[in-house]
Parts: sequence; structure tokens; C-alpha cells
Amino acid sequence: MWRAYTATVKPLPGHALPPVPAAPVEAPPPPPPPNPVAALLIKAPVLKAPPPVLDVGLQPGGLDSHRWKDLRRGRTRPERTLDLHGRRAQDAYLAVRGFLLAAQAEGLRCVAIVTGKGPAPEGGVLRRELPHWLNAPDLRPLVLGAAHPAPNQGAVHLLLRRRRRP
Repeated sequence: MWRAYTATVKPLPGHALPPVPAAPVEAPPPPPPPNPVAALLIKAPVLKAPPPVLDVGLQPGGLDSHRWKDLRRGRTRPERTLDLHGRRAQDAYLAVRGFLLAAQAEGLRCVAIVTGKGPAPEGGVLRRELPHWLNAPDLRPLVLGAAHPAPNQGAVHLLLRRRRRP
């Protein structure tokens, strides 16, 4: 703006304007250093179409009836268990997210999440919220099916999808 203004001003006699310096050639900025934390984060697999909504206790498409019955009756043993007793909802969500991402990265097929039964008839906060968390965009592609094993309504067994190799 200053140069545009000074171009319109006539200098006093004997006082010429200094020559306009050439614009400096700027080197491209150096690339940002790699973020070591971002390299450690595990990303959920990206599917082309979003999977259908997951309902705990209902057989999902793509799962044969024999495997579904085994999961629903508690015959498919979980390889790892996460107990959410005593956690607040936000802490529990972060624990579920980290647990499922780590389990899928390790290649586990069946895991259990213990929410507790909660007060009757609607159940506790964690039990009500777990299906919503499992249907979150970053977790839904990980879970193939979810069921309460027959004797225990305070736990949910999850059948995880196999990890896809790039």
C-alpha cells in the first residue's frame, strides 16, 4: 500500500525517491517435521459404504447362523475382557474405543465388555450407551456382531472383523 501511495506523490526538488528494490525470491518453506504421536495412532479401516447399524442381540447380515448362535449362547469365548464398572460415561467411551482399536490391531476375534446390569428396568448408563458407541463412525467398521451371552446380561460379547491387510 505504501508503494502505491508514494507512486502518486511528486517528490520535492532535489529529493528523488529511492529505487524500488526487487522482490526477494523466497525459498519454499521446509516441510514440517513428522509428528511421532500421529504415527503411533491406530486408524480404523475405511470401508467404501458405511456398515448397517449394529443392534446388540440381533443377528447382523454377513454372519452365519452357527457362529451367531455360538456368540449369543456364550460358547465363543472372549480373548480379552474390558470391565467398565465404576467409570464415568466419557472415560468408559475412551476406554472402549482404545480397547477395540487395540484388540483389532492385535488380530483378536472375540472380546467382552462388562457394563453391569444397572438398575431395572432400563439398565445403567453404560449399558444404554454402549450400542451408541459401537455405532460410532470410527468403531462400527471394527465390529461384526454383538450379543449378550445367555446367562449374563451385564456383559456384551463382540465379534470383531478380521483386520484387512493393505
